Amino acid sequence: MSANNERLRRARKVRMKIRELGTNRLCVHRTPRHMYAQVTTADGSKVIATASTLDKELRQGATGNVDAAKKVGQLIAERAKAAGVESVAFDRSGYRYHGRVQALADAAREAGLQF
Repeated sequence: MSANNERLRRARKVRMKIRELGTNRLCVHRTPRHMYAQVTTADGSKVIATASTLDKELRQGATGNVDAAKKVGQLIAERAKAAGVESVAFDRSGYRYHGRVQALADAAREAGLQF
């Protein structure tokens, strides 16, 4: 199996567990250049809030580093709270919990999102 297939297998397993719990999900996707985050409903049918380094206010400067991930985490927490979501389950999409993924999660927690 390739590394990407193994990551997707891990992500599928976690998503099924989150679906059993029935909580909203904070999904993270990363590429070498950008970070993306979205809050979806428990069954994944509706997107509640989104944020990424492609947003106008975050596009200036570097978009693929830890500082940019922190900004995305703060923005997704603000938008989720504005939509009425206080608590989510963190779906790291099979990525290791370090670096940019960890920075996004920590910033979202500091901004008031609970998971």
